[in-house]
Formats: sequence, C-alpha cells, structure tokens
Amino acid sequence: MDEYYVPWIKPLKMYISNHIELAWKKPSLHRMMSNENPIPPSAKVLKTIEKYSKIANRYPDQGLVIRGKLAKMNGLSGPENVVIGNGSSEIFDMIYRVFLREGDEVIQQTPCFGIYKLRCDLYGGKVISIPMEYIDKKMVYDPEGIIKAVTNKTKAIVIANPNNPTGNFMDEKEFVRIAELGIPFIIDEAYIEYAGLKKSLSRLIKKFKNVIVTRTMSKAYGLAGLRFGYLLADEEVVSKISATLLPWNVGTITMWAALTALVDQKGLAQRVKFNNDQAAFIEKEMSKISGMVVFPTRANYVLFDAGATGKKSADVLAYAQKKGIILRGEKAKHGSDGWFRVTIGTREENKLFVKVMKEFFGRK
Repeated sequence: MDEYYVPWIKPLKMYISNHIELAWKKPSLHRMMSNENPIPPSAKVLKTIEKYSKIANRYPDQGLVIRGKLAKMNGLSGPENVVIGNGSSEIFDMIYRVFLREGDEVIQQTPCFGIYKLRCDLYGGKVISIPMEYIDKKMVYDPEGIIKAVTNKTKAIVIANPNNPTGNFMDEKEFVRIAELGIPFIIDEAYIEYAGLKKSLSRLIKKFKNVIVTRTMSKAYGLAGLRFGYLLADEEVVSKISATLLPWNVGTITMWAALTALVDQKGLAQRVKFNNDQAAFIEKEMSKISGMVVFPTRANYVLFDAGATGKKSADVLAYAQKKGIILRGEKAKHGSDGWFRVTIGTREENKLFVKVMKEFFGRK
C-alpha cells in the first residue's frame, strides 16, 4: 500500500490530544487545560437539543437560518457570506483545501493554535512560523516579520486575534497592512466574544476580498462537545470554500442548539462576565508570586512564564496533576522553560488552582 499514499501523508499520524484523553480517563481531575467553558449549556439549549433529537432520523438542511443570523450579527449581506462547519477545525480544513497545493506556504505567528499546522501538513503545505516578540514582560505580535516572510509560495496567512495562548490582540492597523498584500488572510476570532464583537475585524471583509474571519462556539458559548464553527467572508470566496464541504457536515441538533445559543445573548453576557471576573482574580493572585510573569488575557485562559522563579513548566504540571488539576504546558522559548497556562474553571477550581500554585512556588 505504501506506494499509493501521497508522499506528504506518510509521516503523519492521527492527532491525539493526550490531556483530553487523560481527562476522560480520570474524570476526578479538574479540566483546566483545554480552553473549555466550565458552565454547561443553558436550559434553553438543552431544550432545543431534546426537541431536535426527536427528528434525528432526518437529514439536516444547509443551515440557511443560522447562517443568516450570523451574517446579520456581523453586518454582512446574508447566508452567502457564511460557511458552517464541524468546529473551526473543519473550517480550517476547508480553507486550506481551497488554497494549498504541495509545497505552498502558510505563514503563522507563534505560539498559536496547533490546528493551523496540522491541516497545512495534510495538504502538503509548509508552515512558516514567525515568533512573537517578548518585550518588557509582554508577548507582542511581529507584523513586520510576517510581511517580510511572504514569498511567491505564500498562499495563506493566519493570525489569531486574540491569540491563543497569549490572550492579547494585535493593533487593527497591522491587520490592514497584511490584508493589503492581497494574500488569503485568515483572522481566527475563536475567543472574540470575551472582549465583545466590537473588537472583531469582520468589517474588513467588505473592504478586502481576501480576508476570512473564523470563529467557534466552543468557547464563550460553551458548546465544545457539539462542534460548531463558522467562517465569514466575501460571497465569492464563500462559494468556493463551501464547495469543499461534505454534504450535511453539521447535524440538525448541533445547528439548532447553536442558533439557540446565539439568540440567548443574555446567557452569553453572563458567561462572559463570569469568565472575565475569574480571569482577573487569577491574574491578581498569581501576580503575588515572586518572579512570576502573568500575561493579561482577553480570552478564557491565562499564560504564565515562571522562568524567573527557577521552576520548570513540566514540574508545575506534574505537581498540579498530583493535586487533581490538569494544566497545559508550553514549549521553552525566550530563554525560559517555565511557560504554562490555565483555563478559567469554576470558582472553586480557580481558587484551588491559585492555592496549589502558591504551595508549589512557595516550596524551597
């Protein structure tokens, strides 16, 4: 069989998220590692799930209602500006399928969401990573580095805003500079609701045909297990990307549950307030640890650099797990091996996290 595989697929393996697998195997552990929302779906969403589960024997439609709702929310013409998918992971798959051939390049800033590279590799593309700069205890985007990395092989540029895992935004004028290059430009707004849609750059779609905005309902809306993502783009771009989707790619239950969550803006506001209040609590308490660098967030996670404390992230994670918490580590960078992050959990979980961290970093 080996001679039949396309060459670039040969070294690839199934993606397995070990920390999520661990969480399912040991449900007693606190899941503070995957940027999940700690608040379960609302009663309204659960009612919708029950309602549409009774017609699960029927194929779903093409999602005109929810696509129309998403377009209206973002000041776009209609469903023809929206593609829906099985999480934003599938959305990225569809985008890359349209633009990439073997040897083509995708530029990303790092650290960032791993799916950008995963899907690029699948189509024989090559990721060009531009590291964020570490200045005055802040992680800063490098738009100049991104622009300088462009070659005739560049077929897409992707930037998360706010970024995962640093939690910060890039200045809008820098997005405009990149958009002006004319290269397909994907702005990943997975966490935009925590700062509000006023921070969204979806308005650039009307000016730049090459701008594609991606979003998910796994975060602020708390529907990670239902898998619903979408993109916003120019009508012509949407027509090409939507040609790649598998028919009936989003199920009836997921589609209508997502629409219910979108309509329930009061419920969203409550979730956002809870998250932002708890993020502020964690930032304040963790800042009390001598040598700890805390990165203020506009998302549902907080990044730390414990390098100056003399502790390594692997040891932080091991101690936290011993105390019942799964955290997420980060690769060593900028001369530090102390990078890690926490997902905002319940009030009780956040208090436990702070307590465990103060215990660990207070030890000699």
